[in-house]
Amino acid sequence: MPDELTTQMMARKPTPERPLLGLTVLVVEDSRFACEAMRLLCLRSGARIRRADCLASAHRHLAVYRPSAVIVDMGLPDGSGADLIRELVASDQRVPVILGTSGDSAAETEALAAGADGFLEKPITSLASFQQAVLIHLPMEEQPGGPRVLSSDTVAPDLIALRDDLSHVASVISHPMDAEQMEYVAQFLSSIAQSAGDSALADAANTLQAAVLNRLPSRSAIGEISDLVETRLTGTGPF
Repeated sequence: MPDELTTQMMARKPTPERPLLGLTVLVVEDSRFACEAMRLLCLRSGARIRRADCLASAHRHLAVYRPSAVIVDMGLPDGSGADLIRELVASDQRVPVILGTSGDSAAETEALAAGADGFLEKPITSLASFQQAVLIHLPMEEQPGGPRVLSSDTVAPDLIALRDDLSHVASVISHPMDAEQMEYVAQFLSSIAQSAGDSALADAANTLQAAVLNRLPSRSAIGEISDLVETRLTGTGPF
């Protein structure tokens, strides 16, 4: 299996302005909006990004190459990000940097317990915080030398990516769902709502999650989500 970290670090050296130059970051993330933020952060930092939107896709990527860092969303459509983190930690060719991410701060405990080196709470928009989260866990011999520019810049993902996420939610809830699917929708919607600063969507996601956890009727909560999503997709609601 090729080691992209070694190959690319030899080919391209980081600079103070682009401290992740030469690194490849695999982002395992089902939200296009969150992934767009990651893309912009990687671009500004000099890193190359690859994206997997589920565990199966991540496994396909990892079977072909070894990235410099993997950032894993804790809630994925085909399983828990914690499972992937445990696999990465146990690998005999361990990825140098493994980070968990979620819009739920409580997921940090789960990520670290699974063996993650660190955790990024969504929304992830600070360039300096993103760079530091990766650099601090790189092996000492692969840390960029010299001074580093601590940027105060933030990134703003394209709202088209948010619309893609909302369209995905609309498609999923238009079909009958079991409890596991409803829990996934609640988690996914809560995450993108926090990233977008949409309190109404966040409240609706929390209502659905509470209904699922307490085994209460969920039709009303799903109906509310459907209405909120429709108003945003038709341009009659926020953003």
